[in-house]
Amino acid sequence: MTLTISSAFDAGNIRVVKQDGSSADLEIVKDHMSDFYQWFYFRVAGGKGRELTLRITNCGGSAYPHGWPDYRACISADRDEWVRADGTSYADGVLTIRFTPSTDVVWVAYFAPYSMERHHDLVTSVASLPGVDYASLGKSLDGQDIDCLTMGEGPVNVWLYARQHPGESMAEWWMEGALEKLTDLDDPVTRVLRKECTFRVVPNMNPDGSRRGHLRTNAVGVNLNREWHAPSADKSPEVLCVRNAMDETGVDFAMDIHGDEAIPANFLAGFEGIPSLSDRQSRLFAAFSETLERLSPDFQTRQGYEIPKPGEANMSMSTTQLAERYGCVSMTLEMPFKDNFDLPDDVYGWSPERSKHLARACLDSLHALLPALKEARTEKPKAERVDA
Repeated sequence: MTLTISSAFDAGNIRVVKQDGSSADLEIVKDHMSDFYQWFYFRVAGGKGRELTLRITNCGGSAYPHGWPDYRACISADRDEWVRADGTSYADGVLTIRFTPSTDVVWVAYFAPYSMERHHDLVTSVASLPGVDYASLGKSLDGQDIDCLTMGEGPVNVWLYARQHPGESMAEWWMEGALEKLTDLDDPVTRVLRKECTFRVVPNMNPDGSRRGHLRTNAVGVNLNREWHAPSADKSPEVLCVRNAMDETGVDFAMDIHGDEAIPANFLAGFEGIPSLSDRQSRLFAAFSETLERLSPDFQTRQGYEIPKPGEANMSMSTTQLAERYGCVSMTLEMPFKDNFDLPDDVYGWSPERSKHLARACLDSLHALLPALKEARTEKPKAERVDA
């Protein structure tokens, strides 16, 4: 039976270059109006019981070629359980995926996808719960809503947002875990958090890139996490509407959720190089990071990005822009496409479930930080304290 390889579906991305029996040469398609590419997601039909050899031949020129060594592709027969393909190798710019499907239709992806259909199911189910308010903060360039879910009644303004880079699908799995915890009123931590904080949660900042199968950009090839200093309606309305909403509410604590292609660990990136860095901000960021490391064996502080020198932060990124703009504690959480090599899982690697567990640990860490966060909130300059 001839193999049929396709990606004409929500978040799909691949191009067939050549097929020969049980083998195929493929290419990842660049983000529209951009040179970024690394995300792939496609369906293979007709290969049951045969060893397939799929070669993605343009990986050497991808956005993050250091992400391919030690990487294993994700395979699923039902788009529910995603396992790692042991027969994944990388050499000379080519990612080779070898496996024998047990069914006639299988799915192959860079990471377990989080489709826009699942996103809509998540938003609908959470918005229907008591004590949760929904708002569309604005429209994307393709006309999709920027969904925001609000819950809690406390004075501490918390913003959680994800998938500025749409190919980093583990970020929305994290969001699903966070929303499950924040809506579980039998959880005493949740009850305290919702009493002391008001949460505004944007599960997907880049619905256009998500649906189009992009790695890093929106519908016109713009990297949203380089737009926070000067977002515009014609290039980055997704950032503009979220930042405008933040201006209205103020921000005390914020987490921007991402995935990293190369580093096999979970880590935080902060705001150390901003012009107005305060001891209060540094103290709270360190306390949160240390608490999360104690609570979750899947989090560590040894590996991460290079810390910028004083005054040399990239102010176009959300974490630095929010810290400077609101005097808040903000951070970028990075999760691996590969695995947490300190605590590896041979079957699943880093996975949706582990992303969700890490979200719960992050909220437990926020709970532990609340007394210091509330105290520090009173230390903010008055101009930085905006209440909803």
